[in-house]
This record gives sequence, structure tokens and C-alpha cells, in this order.
Amino acid sequence: MALDQEKVETIIMDAEEKFEKTLSVFREDIMQMRAGRANPHVLDKVKVDYYGTPSPINQVGNISVQDGQSLVISPWDKSLLKAVEKAILVSNIGITPTNDGNVIRLVFPTLTEERRKEIVKQVKKMGEDAKVAVRNVRRDCLDSLKKMNKNKEMTDDEYANYETDIEKTVNKTVESIDKLTQEKEKEILTI
Repeated sequence: MALDQEKVETIIMDAEEKFEKTLSVFREDIMQMRAGRANPHVLDKVKVDYYGTPSPINQVGNISVQDGQSLVISPWDKSLLKAVEKAILVSNIGITPTNDGNVIRLVFPTLTEERRKEIVKQVKKMGEDAKVAVRNVRRDCLDSLKKMNKNKEMTDDEYANYETDIEKTVNKTVESIDKLTQEKEKEILTI
């Protein structure tokens, strides 16, 4: 029986998309973690009620880093100050905003060594979770290919070649996750 190349490519492309998505989500999640310095990405998931439409803060005003320890949010429409302040309070990012009537300031407190270590543990756990997700995708992909092999839709050699290719992609993705984890760990522990 001839190999259904299109079916195999679909299975592999689906797995590669999931690997990329896992890596992308992990990257976004660790970018939003506080590292003791002012980081505008902590506000990425905060939505402001902008005339009835939930909008990201960076779409209703300017966010700038001031002196490394504080963020300044300048809404384009001053009537949004209260809404922005409320959205930050509700988002539970752990920083209380101060509103001076023109801008909103977020002062990032210096992290204690104990808190830094806790955050590093969180980052490592998130990295492990991402690697588990990648391995689950690999398992599902290989199971589909194994089923094709069992049904005589592909030869053992073809299966072995695809397995090797998938393993290379998994290893590359896991290396990227480890690298991101190490970079974030270094950033958090740097005072």
C-alpha cells in the first residue's frame, strides 16, 4: 500500500504548530512575570473598559518606564484615568496604582531574595509544564504515525525516519524552553 504523504504531512504540521504555540505561550507568560524592575509587559493582559469595549491598556494610552522602578501610564483620554486605575486594581498584578489626575504611576517594590527565589521556582515550574505539553504533543503525533504503520500505511523505515525528525523538533523546542527559563531566572536573580 502506498504511503499517504498528505496525511503524514498533516499530522507532522499539526504537531509542529502545537510545539510553536506552546513555546509562544510560555514566552508570553514569563515576560509578564515581575522581576523587580518596571516591565510594561505585566500589563499585557489588563483590559480597560473603553466606552463599553474591553481594550488593552497599551491601546488607550502610552506606557513608559521611569527610573527602572516605575511605570507611567498616560491615557490619551483623561476621562479614562479612573477606568485604568480600576482595571489595574482588579487585575491583581500585585501593584497599587497612584493617580495624580494626569497620569497613573505603578511603583515596583524591590523584591526580597526570598521572593526572587519563589518567582524562580514558578518560572521553572512553568518551564516544566511547557516541556510536558511538548512531550504530550510528541506522543499524540507518534501514536497517529504508529497507527498508520500498524495498518500497513507506511513501512517501518518510514516510521523510524518520521520519528527521528519529530524527536529533533522536540529537542529543539525543549532547548528553547530551557534557554528562556535560564534567561528569566538570571533576570530575576539580578539585583
